[in-house]
Amino acid sequence: MKIYKIFAISCFVSLLFFSNAKAQQTVENTQTTIKYLSGTGKDDMVLWDFYCSDGMQSGKWAKIGVPSCWELQGFGGYNYGHDKRDTDLKIHDEFGLYKHQFLVPKEWKNKELKIVFEGVMTDAEVKINGKLAGEIHQGAFYEFKYSITNLVKYGAENVLEVKVNKVSANKSINAAERDADFWIFGGIFRPVSLEVLPKDHIERVAIDAKATGEIKTALVISSKKAEKVSVVLADITGKKLQDLTITDFKKEDDNWTFSTKAVNIKSWNPEKPTMYQLQMSLLDKNGASLHTKIEKIGFRTIEVRESDGIYVNGKQIKFKGVNRHSFYPTSGRTTSKELSIEHVKMMKDMNMNAVRMSHYPPDKHFLEVCDSLGLFVIDEMCTWHTPYLDTKVGQKIIKEMIVRDVNHPSIVLWANGNETGWNTALDNDFAKWDIQKREVIHPWNIFRKTNTMHYPDYHIFAYDGPAKDKIYFPTEFMHGLYDGGHGAGLDDYWKQMWNMPLAAGGFLWDFADEGVIRTDKNNEIDFDGNHAPDGIVGPYGEKEGSYFTIKEVWSPIAIADRFIRDDFSGIFQVENRYHFTNLNECVMTAKWVQFNGPNEKTEFKVLSQSNVKLPNLEPNEKGTFSVEKPQNWKSADALYLKATDPHGKELFTWSYPVKTPEKLNSERSIADAKGTVSSEIKNEQILVTANNKHFKFSKTTGLLQEVIANGKLIPLNEGPIILGHKGKIDTIFVKQTDTKTEVIALFKTNKKYYKWDENTETTQDFIKWTIHQNGLVDLKVEMRSQKKVTGYMGISFSFPEQEVNGMKWLGDGPYRVWRNRMKGTKFNVWENDYNNTVTGESGFVYPEFKGFFSSLYWMKLKGNNNNGFTVYCKSDATFLRMLTPQQPVDPQKGATVKDFPVGDISFVKNIPAIGTKFQEAERTGPQGNPENIFGNDDEPIIIDLTFEF
Repeated sequence: MKIYKIFAISCFVSLLFFSNAKAQQTVENTQTTIKYLSGTGKDDMVLWDFYCSDGMQSGKWAKIGVPSCWELQGFGGYNYGHDKRDTDLKIHDEFGLYKHQFLVPKEWKNKELKIVFEGVMTDAEVKINGKLAGEIHQGAFYEFKYSITNLVKYGAENVLEVKVNKVSANKSINAAERDADFWIFGGIFRPVSLEVLPKDHIERVAIDAKATGEIKTALVISSKKAEKVSVVLADITGKKLQDLTITDFKKEDDNWTFSTKAVNIKSWNPEKPTMYQLQMSLLDKNGASLHTKIEKIGFRTIEVRESDGIYVNGKQIKFKGVNRHSFYPTSGRTTSKELSIEHVKMMKDMNMNAVRMSHYPPDKHFLEVCDSLGLFVIDEMCTWHTPYLDTKVGQKIIKEMIVRDVNHPSIVLWANGNETGWNTALDNDFAKWDIQKREVIHPWNIFRKTNTMHYPDYHIFAYDGPAKDKIYFPTEFMHGLYDGGHGAGLDDYWKQMWNMPLAAGGFLWDFADEGVIRTDKNNEIDFDGNHAPDGIVGPYGEKEGSYFTIKEVWSPIAIADRFIRDDFSGIFQVENRYHFTNLNECVMTAKWVQFNGPNEKTEFKVLSQSNVKLPNLEPNEKGTFSVEKPQNWKSADALYLKATDPHGKELFTWSYPVKTPEKLNSERSIADAKGTVSSEIKNEQILVTANNKHFKFSKTTGLLQEVIANGKLIPLNEGPIILGHKGKIDTIFVKQTDTKTEVIALFKTNKKYYKWDENTETTQDFIKWTIHQNGLVDLKVEMRSQKKVTGYMGISFSFPEQEVNGMKWLGDGPYRVWRNRMKGTKFNVWENDYNNTVTGESGFVYPEFKGFFSSLYWMKLKGNNNNGFTVYCKSDATFLRMLTPQQPVDPQKGATVKDFPVGDISFVKNIPAIGTKFQEAERTGPQGNPENIFGNDDEPIIIDLTFEF
């Protein structure tokens, strides 16, 4: 006898699809029993017999785990999709044969028995004991079932056989599912179960539960005895709350409809996703229960108001959404409830409130998690660029999708395919099966009430003339290829989306890099070039920098930018960007901290901590809050404000430096009077020795050529190269005193020569090295520039990458930044080990080590085979450039930054923006503008550093 997963469903117990129970439970007349013939997900498979016709491990019977995609189990062959366009590639068209034995107990003889397939790729022919269970099912992502009551043997073993063709016999199915921009797999990839029902039973139910408590219900029944129905509202645990009175009861053969109303209910929304059970019992003429069906519901009302917006429970919604594939690297389209929970929690952590199913209905457990944890959902029929020309098969698929998903409160819209994949003859079919009559959209199209444009340029989005009366609602934007898009540019777009009355938000593309493990290529991970590395997180959920940018930009507590100076009032401006939550339901704490130095183990010490009273602000209201200033607040280095929502989830932690870099570093004891210093000029070099440290400078350029500290070479050299400055060296001279040596290089000016002023050092651009007797080295560079600059402004040094082991720094981190992705960091002491991650392509170790880091105060470089060095920055608004990131193979239009400063380590005053797969950075908003505004002759750019070797 086989071991199966079995569940009994009573009128007081929710249907639990993912229990670990293996033993059969007692079946009562009014219960539904679910017995799994397969496992329930990627981490819980049951072995079946399997034969693959072609490719890996083909031509022989073997064992395969079910559910699974057979490629990931080492069978058949891989292909990404785009079948019609990539004609030079092999289109894998193997089929698979499955066999499995299962026992049907004698007690089920008087029951109705159905076999349920939650998802099979792609065409499925099902036989029970050698006989067809029904017509061949076509379409991969849709649940289907057959009645097998008359096909099974009771009290005996039965044989299940399934033939699965990876390529469908239906051209429309292939156009929809195989010519798509995602991985194509084969197999029984979602669970298979037996559904055991009383002979008299409820086949299915559709529910419309409004925020008012009003409920409309449609039942399809199979019964000759049933006369009426009773309805109980229970909480999500099954505890009875109230008996509901039925009104408007109508029977049309096996189709029953009725209305009722619940009282004292809490509505459902993503911020407070209150769920209930609706327990419906089919009764005979004597009032005896024939069958009880339980549905989880949430009370909420959806309206799409023309030329206005999308409203839920009377509140206009800004969708902060992301597109999400059902996918995992080691299992393909086979997922698990645990993975659904993990993904939804990450979306909620990024302060998202919505997710679009791309481009097919997900596992039903994903929708259950969206219901329970709170996310709006767009559920989508699977097409990609090519519509279902076969209207009949399209009608069947729409029915299967909506019949399964209709009762989820999280679903607010249906999508009729993707990017011209719309058969408009099917638009009205959604309402045939959806009692809630939710609106249908055409993603990437102006259709009915919405304009769901994809990847709009910032300026087009703002001034899209032909559709000014439509609800702006891009179902894909900020394409996140590699490190481009997502957070980069989002701040600009969101300012528009939030403030435009007709903008309803949008959906980022997409959630996770869709890299698959290639069992035919030594288990390497494959993204099919640049087709699939589009995620905010890596294939296993590794968080990229944009993750935290999104978290800040989409925080429902929006704090206006603020700087702390000596006259700081303690007052912050704030806006409540929740839809259903008062700001005073959240908690905020303020923490004043003082940072430790580069050689200390701990990051900081807390000087003071207090609670912040958030104001009584309803959604969309603005106001202020005050932070308590302790007596010693000016001795702090930074202020942290941490906000948590009513459920205890961190919304974001904002950080505000209190001291300038000059003030913080000048207060540290980084210099003393010990040691001696000497200098000489030899062979066109300036040689300086101080405290067992030896320095070589060029006599003609003033550049540092060599550092030897305590007998070890520290390979920082060939700097400072001046970036964004065209002047030439005019004079170099050395000043020697008992306590220091100064090496000064003066630049020519375009106007006239100025006399060097030792007191002000402001009349001429210069490089000034000061080597103190204790071996500390100051570097001060002063330069003037044009007001508008498109290149870098700053200085750069060489330091061989192979000699870098890691760095510790005080500044914004731990992730690198781009000009249009500055948010999401925190001012703190950070430490990153060296890595060579190419975002979304290789490595997947985050944060990336290489790139630009903002608000530098100090940095300690850890060297390989050298002692490294520490540099203290005393200049405001200075970026550290650490090495040069490796370029991804094919970033297309803008998903990388190619031009970095010369050298390896730089200190710059401006950094570039990054674009997306389809857009150069300047097309994503003002922060993508390549021009920088600097000073003039009266406002020189100053970089002031101290090196400790």
